Amino acid sequence: MKENKNERIGGILLISLGLLALLGQFVDLSPWMGLLVLPTIGGIFLLAGIFSRNIGFLIPGGILSGIGLGAFLIEGPLSHLEGDADGAIFMLSFAFGWALITILSALFTKQTQWWPLIPGSIMALIGGGILIGGVFFSALELLGKIWPLFLILGGAYILFKGYRSSEVAMKIK
Repeated sequence: MKENKNERIGGILLISLGLLALLGQFVDLSPWMGLLVLPTIGGIFLLAGIFSRNIGFLIPGGILSGIGLGAFLIEGPLSHLEGDADGAIFMLSFAFGWALITILSALFTKQTQWWPLIPGSIMALIGGGILIGGVFFSALELLGKIWPLFLILGGAYILFKGYRSSEVAMKIK
């Protein structure tokens, strides 16, 4: 009977999470334990995705790793930051997690997943704008007000393209 690779990876994931939870009950790792839970779980998913070459593990791994890195940085080494800088660091870390999905899918799966760069880029733009401040923050505020126009323009383009292709089809008949 041939063992399924995904079943092995799933079993290893469950054992790893169980060991982490069990260790947390007996060893006082505070305050770092709370800060390391998400990056550890994210790392386990990333390793599972790398070894199984399955994007299904890389997606939650990248997301959890990005969130975990952001939480770790703003509560740990960068806890002294003031103002909006902690939010900017969190957004940039979260964006890194999304980019990690694309990078690892290119390296370890059959098909590169480009779509995670969309939310990652948006988060990086917001985080960078907050961190830099000034005119960039004003531009983000403006963008926050006019973004519905992009939906309207996109919808109009789709309708125009559909109308035009049906008009061409009518002339051909």
